[in-house]
Amino acid sequence: MAMNLIVGQSGGPTAVINSSLAGVYETAKNLGVNKVYGMLYGIEGLLQEKMVDLDEMLGDIMSIELLKRTPSSYLGSCRCKLPTPEQDESVYETLFRLFDKYEIGALLYIGGNDSMDTIAKLSAYGARIRSEVRFIGVPKTIDNDLMLTDHTPGYGSAAKYIATILKEVIADASVYDIRSVTVAEIMGRHAGWLAGAACMAAGPDCDGPDMILLPEVPFDPENFLKRVDDLQKSKSNVIIAASEGVKTADGTFLCDLVSTAGQLDAFGHKAILSGTSRYLADLIHDNLGCKTRAIEFSTLQRCASHLSSRVDVSEAYQVGGAAVTAALAGESGKMASLKRLASRPYHCITEMIDINAVANFEKTVPLNWITPDGTHVTKEFYEYVRPLIQSELTPIYVNGTPRHVRLG
Repeated sequence: MAMNLIVGQSGGPTAVINSSLAGVYETAKNLGVNKVYGMLYGIEGLLQEKMVDLDEMLGDIMSIELLKRTPSSYLGSCRCKLPTPEQDESVYETLFRLFDKYEIGALLYIGGNDSMDTIAKLSAYGARIRSEVRFIGVPKTIDNDLMLTDHTPGYGSAAKYIATILKEVIADASVYDIRSVTVAEIMGRHAGWLAGAACMAAGPDCDGPDMILLPEVPFDPENFLKRVDDLQKSKSNVIIAASEGVKTADGTFLCDLVSTAGQLDAFGHKAILSGTSRYLADLIHDNLGCKTRAIEFSTLQRCASHLSSRVDVSEAYQVGGAAVTAALAGESGKMASLKRLASRPYHCITEMIDINAVANFEKTVPLNWITPDGTHVTKEFYEYVRPLIQSELTPIYVNGTPRHVRLG
């Protein structure tokens, strides 16, 4: 096996995706890998031979520390769906020629569900042609919808951001003693993990959201309006956290009732889910006649590295390191996952799982973690999220703003 390694990042960024990159790089160098290359703009950039030598970019301790605190994807990203070899084998021939040219012994891909699809296809093709290149997935997604991992790096920091900002929104909404409803729209196409994390806003100093709407529960407008009306009989300011992916019983996204743009990405997913909070706010205003406000947290949920969870940063680094260790031990077609051993005190380890059990599957919120009326989450959900948002990694401030690293 050639002792060079290449790593890429794919899909939507997170606040800690670069911590996984740091874990890959430092572990690889500590274990004697000769060169660590970074693919620019994921597998799409690699097909165009867009690469950098990470030894030239990350060769000092300060660069690594800044990298852990830098949001977005340091190497750039893409949403590129590889064809199957039957559809276009030339893509694979190009990639494996590049692996030979640069003496690549292992490819690591940091990403979510669709990125694991890429690893699955590359590892299967490599096995078919008896290539010695190893392919390992490093989990990443704020959506927390990857199978066979307790949670995904990126989720804890997004959950911490959602809970923090929602507490501040709740405080702001309580300024005036008038009937009002605030609807906060939170990311999540098919899984409600992010919206559910809004429950963490509750505590001795805050009631938290009054309702949480998840994609796992079909939306019923009559029941919804009745619940809002009942809440307003006991409190002036009602707060609702709603997933952007909330759908009606027939599968129609609420956002499509506002906009029918219908953009799809390369994997056939809706590229834009925006408008759910506006739909709900208008529905309440038109039927109950009270003041409403719609707030979209949008991409702020995935780029707020100043509010990242230290637990999340550490675990992102750990899965990167575990992926390198597995590749150098000869494993391929695997993903580094997180296995929770205990919640109190919290203890989580890494393990390697078959990539084919992850790619193209989605993990949704267990229905028994959602209240029977479908408008909130249970104590089990709270206990699940609580350890993941603990502690902070303080940014390094220069002239009053956080210092980051960037290519070029």
